[in-house]
Amino acid sequence: MKTLTQNKSFGGTQGVYSHESTETSCTMRFGVYLPPAAEKAPVPVVFWLSGLTCTEENFIVKAGAQRVAAELGIAIVTPDTSPRGLNYPGESESYDFGVGAGFYVDATEAPWSKGYRMYSYITKEFFDLIADEFAVDATRAGIFGHSMGGHGALTIGLKNPDQFKTISAFSPIVSPTRCPWGEKALTGYLGSDRASWADYDATLLIQKQGWAGPELLVDQGTADQFLQEQLKPELLTAACNEANVRLNLRMQPGYDHSYFFIATFIEDHLRHHSAHL
Repeated sequence: MKTLTQNKSFGGTQGVYSHESTETSCTMRFGVYLPPAAEKAPVPVVFWLSGLTCTEENFIVKAGAQRVAAELGIAIVTPDTSPRGLNYPGESESYDFGVGAGFYVDATEAPWSKGYRMYSYITKEFFDLIADEFAVDATRAGIFGHSMGGHGALTIGLKNPDQFKTISAFSPIVSPTRCPWGEKALTGYLGSDRASWADYDATLLIQKQGWAGPELLVDQGTADQFLQEQLKPELLTAACNEANVRLNLRMQPGYDHSYFFIATFIEDHLRHHSAHL
């Protein structure tokens, strides 16, 4: 692991680091905010998964999360959204597939299967790296994210309840098997057999196995340009009702898909995670 930058922030440290990943076959960058409390003892940690086109940097500079994290004594970890530099044919041709669009799945189709393994990267290699190298208590971990990252947070959290105790999301793609973004990505990474997609669809996972942890907190802006075609929060509501899963879906009037929306409500999410971790 290499330290790229470290900046003091609200008494804690916002750092950016890199390491060589075996899961993604490339160098991966990531951010870690450690609150002042981490100087005395390991602290709870939340993993933030970003959306399409993002890197580790977007959340760090736009969400305004460090002040609240410092107050609560909670660490925030921000990985990248995909491998970079693998130079697979077509990996940079569109914003919603390939570079910046890993969709937090383990690809099974060539050539993507050799490096686009963001599910295993987050849950195994990266999680272990954070637990080993930073003053965090990995037994008190939560996960949250935005858009594609909201999909990642929901699916990863639902499938790993012993690893991630809390889940929340902003504007998540709740059912990638039923929207254009998801259909494109899952076909490319997993192939045309839609049965293989079910393991990466939050609504189908909830219907199949439920969720016994704290309520799922989801914020969605009513002025989000992707609301009707891509995000479809009503599908998440239906799945949670069917499975008796507690969901706090907050439709926020007038808010869009941007980080202005995230920055407005990030404190609520951090307090939600902190209260249960």
